[in-house]
Amino acid sequence: MSWQQTLKAPINCTGVGVHSGQQVRMTLRPAPVDSGIVFVRTDRPEGEGVIPALWDHVVDTRMCTVIANAHKASVGTVEHLMAALRGCGIDNLVVEIDGAEVPIMDGSAAPFVFLIECAGIAVQEAPRRVIRVLKDVRVSDGDKQVSLSPSPVSSFGAEIVYDNTALIRRQTGSLLLTSGSSFKREVSRARTFGFLHEVEAMRKAGLGRGGSLDNAVVINGDRVMNEGGLRYGDEFIRHKILDAVGDLYMAGAPILGHYQGLRGGHAMNNAVLRALFADSTAWRWEDAAPAWADEPVAAIA
Repeated sequence: MSWQQTLKAPINCTGVGVHSGQQVRMTLRPAPVDSGIVFVRTDRPEGEGVIPALWDHVVDTRMCTVIANAHKASVGTVEHLMAALRGCGIDNLVVEIDGAEVPIMDGSAAPFVFLIECAGIAVQEAPRRVIRVLKDVRVSDGDKQVSLSPSPVSSFGAEIVYDNTALIRRQTGSLLLTSGSSFKREVSRARTFGFLHEVEAMRKAGLGRGGSLDNAVVINGDRVMNEGGLRYGDEFIRHKILDAVGDLYMAGAPILGHYQGLRGGHAMNNAVLRALFADSTAWRWEDAAPAWADEPVAAIA
């Protein structure tokens, strides 16, 4: 049996919201079995700031994933933290935050993995539950397509195409997610990225106000503007896979199946979860096998 996990102790951090530009304080706290991942806005009146990290609480997918509750309390840019929690095998957690956006840190999931490791992981006395995909589920929007299909393991495949820069052109990647070490090694350090010419439009839309070369890879034509360049030769596709890991953890449990994305993003990732749960014959709950204790097998193709 694979057991549920939480943190051994609370741990906190501060940072800027990449879209809001506001300083935020966030605390990760241990939570009881079967409680899942829950965000709590500490700057809202008591009882009004609780937001479960679930697919049906997603209210915006422009440039990031935003969740909200019936009291209109919201938290944005949750995907990198959610990816770290999924990658490290954290089932139950309370995320206290005093603002409307998770701090961007360095633009990757690595700082959150570091926080989890510093706090320590506590094994809980309840079996982990997973969501097994039973049949193919596919969503598309123009040239974008995302699917979930049956698989004995949790795996991710993705492809991106950018004709406007020779830095990317076409990149494909895959990740077999069987333990925290595979996630940490293969994708956790991949940073979010964007194009210099998009910055002005983003800021006019009220986004990207906290973005900088410290928390994003910025592309200008065929050049990376960041000092030190890329962390991986194919950092762009690795970050897309990181985003998919985080967005799919909004299912409320690990998904046992294969994710495949072509030009996917936050909107498509949420759409495929909605399609999955709209069909009761496409999935089922199961107790997890102890795969998380095994040595991982992971690759980027």
